[in-house]
Amino acid sequence: MSLQPDDKSLNAPSSARRGWLRATIVAVSAIVFVTAAIGFVGFLSKLRGAEMKPASNADGIVVLTGGSSRVSDAMELLAGGYGKRLLISGVHPTNAVSDISRSLSDNQSLLSCCVDLDRSAVNTRSNAAQTRRWARDRGFKSLIVVTSNYHMPRAIVELSHAMPDVALIPFAVVGDKWRDEPWWTSGTTLRLLLSEYAKYVAAEVRVSLAEAGLELAPEVADQPTTGSITPRKPATAAVN
Repeated sequence: MSLQPDDKSLNAPSSARRGWLRATIVAVSAIVFVTAAIGFVGFLSKLRGAEMKPASNADGIVVLTGGSSRVSDAMELLAGGYGKRLLISGVHPTNAVSDISRSLSDNQSLLSCCVDLDRSAVNTRSNAAQTRRWARDRGFKSLIVVTSNYHMPRAIVELSHAMPDVALIPFAVVGDKWRDEPWWTSGTTLRLLLSEYAKYVAAEVRVSLAEAGLELAPEVADQPTTGSITPRKPATAAVN
């Protein structure tokens, strides 16, 4: 009488492997989720909830376009003597000085004497490259950085990497919506923060790898310049 193999005994190793694989996937997913959640909380802790004047003056001021009231706040800092000149980085290629002057009618004299426009930057990384070029041409060793509070961590990562020898003083712009309602009650604000957090992590990883000698996405070399930023015609800068 021949003995037939038990189907259950044949399937046992396969079932055990599938169970182990499922457990591994669940465990790894849980670790990734917890790590990301902790990182997101750390990212939120970097965001200022109120605007604070810079603790000191600087050689220059740079404002990264893409959010409401950034440029007007930067102009106020320039008018207050916090810096000698202002770079507005990421200006739409079709915008002229007159377009900006109409919205900043109280600062016409400053616009004509002490403001440079950068129309080349299309994202935060190119903002940093153009700011480095401007600061180098001007001989500036310290800059006040003006951008939205949610964008400031990534901006500082990119600017610090581009200009390790320049002191950066953050001035975080806090929008009305941020002040008027908690971020967790607005789906739009939550999506913005999650998107910005993902971009911030990507920038941190890329910069860390570059500093370790592994440049995954080499930066385009600076174009030669003679003085102030010269306009070119790329696509407009994305909202930063």
